[in-house]
Amino acid sequence: MTVIDPYQAGFFKSNPYAKKQDIKGRLVVVLDGKLEGRNLKLITPISRVLNKNEIHELILTDEKEAGPGKKVDSISYLGFFEVQQGSVMVNGDEIYLDGKLVGQIAGFDETHMPNHLNIVIKADERKTGLELDAEVGMEIICKKS
Repeated sequence: MTVIDPYQAGFFKSNPYAKKQDIKGRLVVVLDGKLEGRNLKLITPISRVLNKNEIHELILTDEKEAGPGKKVDSISYLGFFEVQQGSVMVNGDEIYLDGKLVGQIAGFDETHMPNHLNIVIKADERKTGLELDAEVGMEIICKKS
């Protein structure tokens, strides 16, 4: 029996996540770095489950075409956050740092799995955690857009 990925097969023509709980967490690491040519390969599925107590990396890109199934080269590192309230993170969700909008979820890269997920955020500007004045302990919230 062949397993079919509904996203790769194109079964969904729109986002099926009608209502969902916000994801909440706290920064545990602030990063300061920018790279060109990073070659992150965003997976095709538009969503990932984030469970309480997991730690994942937040990465920004200003690439307009960034999205599920795409490659992302120009990045900046925001930091790592620990999930305090889990839910499902979906492409297009908004990410807030200390109440300020950072950008929207572009997709997910699994290079470092099972250690952590790279969560790629599409932002107007590629700023590092330091450039965003991030501090350890600041709240991260992911909301349905």
